[in-house]
Amino acid sequence: MTDQLQPENWPAWATESVQIVEADPMWSSQAEEEIRHLRDLLQQLNIHRFEHIGSTSIPGLPAKPIIDLMGEVQSWDDMERIADQLNPADWNYVPPELDGREYRRFWVRVKDGKRVVHLHLMRPGEERWDRQIQFRDVLRRRPDLVEAYATLKAKLADENKDDREAYTAAKTEFILQVLDESI
Repeated sequence: MTDQLQPENWPAWATESVQIVEADPMWSSQAEEEIRHLRDLLQQLNIHRFEHIGSTSIPGLPAKPIIDLMGEVQSWDDMERIADQLNPADWNYVPPELDGREYRRFWVRVKDGKRVVHLHLMRPGEERWDRQIQFRDVLRRRPDLVEAYATLKAKLADENKDDREAYTAAKTEFILQVLDESI
């Protein structure tokens, strides 16, 4: 049996380089379509609450061309049933041992060998749910922060082109400042 936790066994999309592209006004409608599709796939599992988050949810912000969505799930015990619905629709489950984030269950939809959508499933009451929405909403109201974040993202993508985790970690200080409203 192949050990999926070993990097040599990861699919190519798992180690894609960080690529930032200009904002696409279609990202919002693409997210809405993805949410409609997820609602159809997961309706019998009582998963109805979804949010478009991340950089593609902020008009005018350059981003990795991957739609980030959050969905609320009642229990981690449903992952096998969720997999039965999502796997045939080109969704790939990233187990928490590999993802390293216990607060969520992470899914990636792949098209033509590339990530196109991330789904962050979280349980009710998860603090990170509210913080994702807060960050998105602050940036939507503050074009000055969108510009500052775009500059930072371009710099960090250049510095961490082949390390997605380092790229993500390097944005943390800015994100925390926005959440604490100290900028």
